[in-house]
Amino acid sequence: MNNQSMHQWAQDLWPMCRSLTGQGVRDTLDYLGKLIPGMRRHFVPTGYQAFDWTVPKEWTIRDAYIEDMSGNRAIDFKRNNLHVLGYSTPINAVISRHDLDKHLYTLPDQPSAIPYVTSYYSERWGFCLSEVQRAALTDDRYKVVIDSDLRDGVLDFADVILPGERKEEVLLSTYICHPSMANNELSGPVVTTALARWLASLPNRKYTYRIVFIPETIGSIIYLSQHLEAMQERTIAGYIVTCVGDERAWSFLPSRSGNTLADRAALAVLRDREHKVYSFLERGSDERQYCAPTVNLPVASIMRSKYGTFQEYHTSLDDLKFVTQNGLEESFQAYRSCIELIENNERWRATTFGEPQLGKRGLYPSLSRVGSAQDEVRTRMNFLAYCDGTNDIIAISDLIGVAPGACIELADIFHKHDLIKPVLGNPLRLHGARLDAHRIACTTEDR
Repeated sequence: MNNQSMHQWAQDLWPMCRSLTGQGVRDTLDYLGKLIPGMRRHFVPTGYQAFDWTVPKEWTIRDAYIEDMSGNRAIDFKRNNLHVLGYSTPINAVISRHDLDKHLYTLPDQPSAIPYVTSYYSERWGFCLSEVQRAALTDDRYKVVIDSDLRDGVLDFADVILPGERKEEVLLSTYICHPSMANNELSGPVVTTALARWLASLPNRKYTYRIVFIPETIGSIIYLSQHLEAMQERTIAGYIVTCVGDERAWSFLPSRSGNTLADRAALAVLRDREHKVYSFLERGSDERQYCAPTVNLPVASIMRSKYGTFQEYHTSLDDLKFVTQNGLEESFQAYRSCIELIENNERWRATTFGEPQLGKRGLYPSLSRVGSAQDEVRTRMNFLAYCDGTNDIIAISDLIGVAPGACIELADIFHKHDLIKPVLGNPLRLHGARLDAHRIACTTEDR
């Protein structure tokens, strides 16, 4: 698998005008479906009831512009698809500059940026433009055209189910509803696509993987309405993959309880990376859905610059220069490390009474001397000291201050020498059809 393609995937997807519904979403799923084996396409019709929400009409946008009386286009949707207020109703009229101003959206604090603004559930029309462009509209009258329609149609989404040895699932969820923004939109689908391709290539998977491509908020609500019981019963960890393309410091948004397997794995992976931990109170849209009290899934999010915290957010400045191949690759590796940790997060129990003799197994230096060899021995002994059947790999990594990947390697070495054995049985505590997301894979949950 060539992950060097991720930035190219983003470039290819960039021109597609995505929204909650419409051809841009279908074109995006067509493109991703060619990259991901086994992607399943789904749709629900306008008016579909999902919990407390109703699927809106399908929006189609063909053209839009603001034109002076000489036929010069001051604002042109075909130059930048952010120029139209999302879900704008159609208009074809000549109006005064004064009346036009009521339908213009800018960012005075960022005069060169075009904002991203939507009106999914209230019908109106409008144009988004930079403050500089707005100031240049000095004529008395302008022709305004939005060639769009809102009609009964469908809302499209997709998923991939990659079976594992166990029915328990890891969820990866990402958005496919934003137009031309690179970090807040395209970084999520392309990194998730790379993860799906890597997971599909593995000869063995312990857990099953549910990978979901949906429009934001309404998409997760629809998906949950169709799969809630199975997801509550089976989901052991989940992540919303978004804002993963820039190269700034890492961000972590926890689940509602903050101590699920998803939280613990993410924090273990981020331990040696510069990162900021946000409160669940600072969550975004789909964290609110997956972690809602009546849903209660163990879902968190690893990001680079968290949504709403960087100046490029929801503007035309969030472009393909802001997102880099290196940023995408680093995020892929971080999520891959989380998945590998979850896959290998066993609880281990020592098999010997007292300290095992490592020397006769070639695991202890034949000469006693100060230095790196002794440090390695101490790490090995510290690891064994916590193999009491109650600590999993993440807990041991935290206790002895050693990277989770190194702890996985130690577990493999000691298991091959029959010095430790996995604790049999699923450490998850299930209550009927609901997952108790507060108690996962570790009996030291109150640490």
